[in-house]
Amino acid sequence: YPECKDQPHFKPTQTFQCDFTPARQLSSLSTCTVVVQHVNIQGLGRTKEDLLGYEISEVFHAKNLIDVMKRAHIARLRLLRLGVFKEVEVLIDTSEGKDALPNGLDVTFEVTEIKRLTGSYNTMVGNNEGSMVLGLKLPNVFGRAEKLTFQFSYGTKETSYGLSFFKPQPGYFERNLTLNLYKVTGQFPWSSLKETDRGLSAELNFPLGATSHTLKWEGVWRELGCLARSASFAVREESGHSLKSALSHTMSIDSRNSAIFPNRGALLRINQELAGYTGGDASFLKEDFELQLNRQLFWDSVLSASLWGGMLHPIGGKPSCIADRFYLGGPTSVRGFGMYSIGPQSEGDYLGGEAYWAGGLHLYTPLPFRPGKGGFGDLFRTHFFLNAGNLCNLNYGEGPQAHLQRLAECIRWSYGAGIVLRLGNIARLELNYCVPMGVQSGDRICDGVQFGAGIRFL
Repeated sequence: YPECKDQPHFKPTQTFQCDFTPARQLSSLSTCTVVVQHVNIQGLGRTKEDLLGYEISEVFHAKNLIDVMKRAHIARLRLLRLGVFKEVEVLIDTSEGKDALPNGLDVTFEVTEIKRLTGSYNTMVGNNEGSMVLGLKLPNVFGRAEKLTFQFSYGTKETSYGLSFFKPQPGYFERNLTLNLYKVTGQFPWSSLKETDRGLSAELNFPLGATSHTLKWEGVWRELGCLARSASFAVREESGHSLKSALSHTMSIDSRNSAIFPNRGALLRINQELAGYTGGDASFLKEDFELQLNRQLFWDSVLSASLWGGMLHPIGGKPSCIADRFYLGGPTSVRGFGMYSIGPQSEGDYLGGEAYWAGGLHLYTPLPFRPGKGGFGDLFRTHFFLNAGNLCNLNYGEGPQAHLQRLAECIRWSYGAGIVLRLGNIARLELNYCVPMGVQSGDRICDGVQFGAGIRFL
């Protein structure tokens, strides 16, 4: 390397050993022009080389040694993201051979493929429920990052098993297709209802600018029944079999730095579902949205505001099904109320509603005196909250003004404080002291300590 021979950090050996600590050395490395001549992948078995070409192509565009290292690191992360390799190591050497340039480099990725069949056992936290999950996975089935998965889940309120096939687009992992075949049996004690769904679905995910989109078709055979002999007549009336065929679209924008404890950023998720036009007994148009804003304040405290809302409009004069309606209340939404115990009810069974809204204002702060700072203590937050919301049925012949007036009547709200624990980056636990207000006849309240676990909180 004639242009680099006078630099004290440079050693013309087979493997680069560079000290990046001094700023002067880092600057000189970044001005040393190099050419990436070859990129090799060692350790491939059943993985097709054409798939990996998309993931490593950017390495060839590097202009200097620092750029090579950065692009090689990004390529390594992209290879790991495919879910077909257990380990990926990167080696950068000088080029050798007849065609070697004086400033040529060879980049080698040493990969270790995942086994053809893997199993897993774990526990999963849902919205105020837990489950045990057993899974079998066939990764990289056809050599292009496809994945075939069988999963069995046994939970406190739900038991399910399903078979799914995942296929990403080569070079664009975010664009992928998922096919599912499943059976789910769930219990809903707040409605004295049990439901068994047998269905199949096709789901297409893709990014578009700063947004992420999901297009989905679902066909499901639903069997509704009573969970107890004391079930109300309204629930018994809903019992029986039905077919639902629905098309849905979800658009989301998420700039938060964390899904559980964000201290900045925003989330907007909008979902539309249309049932009945592709067959089935259920016919409705369903719209709902979720908005969250986060801002960091002084002393590592965070102010968070969230708003949910939705509306279901039956089509063709058919009444909506109890399984399609919205539900509100509980430790994951309007705290201080029983699980899904707000809104229309019959003989103690909650029937859900066709329109709802819910809002929350939260102040998260570190634990007093910061015990365990920088370690275990960072998993906890002190939580002060104010929640409000309402759920009801609408008469769609009355017009928008009447709808808003009905949603503004009989607002339930609550306030309180508690402790929040983060479980990884997918779920959290809350232990709150709640004071429910605006209680209406028939509502179930939890005045005092309330425990909640889930992945989606108001």
